[in-house]
Amino acid sequence: MTQFHFKGQTGFYKGKVRDVYTIDDRYMVMVTSNRISAFDVVLPKPIPYKGQVLNQIAAFMLKLTEDICPNWLIDTPAPHVSVGKLCTPYKVEMVVRGNLVGHAWRTYNSGKRELCGVALPESMKENDYFPEPIITPSTKAAEGHDEDISREEIIARGIVQESEYKQLEAYALALFSRGKEYARKRGLILADTKYEFGKSGDSIYIIDEVHTPDSSRYFYADNFEENQRQGIRQKQLSKEFVREWLVANNFMGKEGQSVPEMTDKWVETISNRYIELYEKLLGVTFYPEELSDEQTEGRITACLNSFTDSLK
Repeated sequence: MTQFHFKGQTGFYKGKVRDVYTIDDRYMVMVTSNRISAFDVVLPKPIPYKGQVLNQIAAFMLKLTEDICPNWLIDTPAPHVSVGKLCTPYKVEMVVRGNLVGHAWRTYNSGKRELCGVALPESMKENDYFPEPIITPSTKAAEGHDEDISREEIIARGIVQESEYKQLEAYALALFSRGKEYARKRGLILADTKYEFGKSGDSIYIIDEVHTPDSSRYFYADNFEENQRQGIRQKQLSKEFVREWLVANNFMGKEGQSVPEMTDKWVETISNRYIELYEKLLGVTFYPEELSDEQTEGRITACLNSFTDSLK
């Protein structure tokens, strides 16, 4: 992906999936690429239309939840671009889990009955519902792997002040509740997700993406209970199927492991699954829009010019 240079640009950060530009130390331009990461490793091939899928779902979900928590988004000038308020991120991710899946299941299956200081019930099967949603936070690493951490350690180490952490918990649970309610109406189950928050002035904002297939796991609701009773594998609409493919091919991002070959057919399969979730979740047909670098830069520049003066 081309690195742009904008008037008033004061910073640039290349993330695993997004390129982030700081403008006048007040605004942020987030360009969502087609890169895909798993186990904190960027995989070698991009996934067609993934950036558009993620960006447009995130914009929809931020709008859907803006009455719960202020969010950073101001505009989406291009299908894979968002522009918004610059916030100072909290150095934790708030992971909310409604079902025993993914990292929580791998931890549970290893015999452990505690995750991030939260006790896990006995006799659970993969994908079972927790009695109530739980929060299992992780540190937000600039590089390398995020790490599990407990609520108590976050507060004791001063990573987040206790009063603010309680607000993050309240926001996270309310956002998850809204996400589950919306998913249910679309015939899906929001199994787990992660939220990132930041602060601007005295206000806390939800930042980055919300309820996308990269930050969340979804199941189909129909036949879920019957599949659980019969031990039939649940179909997921999320990035988890990519992680499962990697695990099956002996890759979990550990030293000495190599990413398995991504064939063109497999890349197409991943792209189709992202589009499937988009259409199922939003209830609309996905129309791919491909812009040149020049068109993307022009749209971003026009967007910045249209609001920077009025917001000063």
